[in-house]
Amino acid sequence: MSLINHLAAHRRAAGLTQAQLAEAIGVSRKTINTVENRVFIPSTLLALKLARHLDVSLHDLFELAPETATPEKDIT
Repeated sequence: MSLINHLAAHRRAAGLTQAQLAEAIGVSRKTINTVENRVFIPSTLLALKLARHLDVSLHDLFELAPETATPEKDIT
């Protein structure tokens, strides 16, 4: 299962650079960069801080990608 990430779009809509957002929530710019580029999945605490600072819901920032259908295994 993968995570759909809308952080960069919301950050830009708020008129913030990665460095500004990072400073505001107490992390490094590299942390913001790695989250935006899907290298790092944020902790619950970090995700909540991001959502609060950007004044959006957690689901606005992150959502689960739909699971791809897999054939059911025959259990007989």
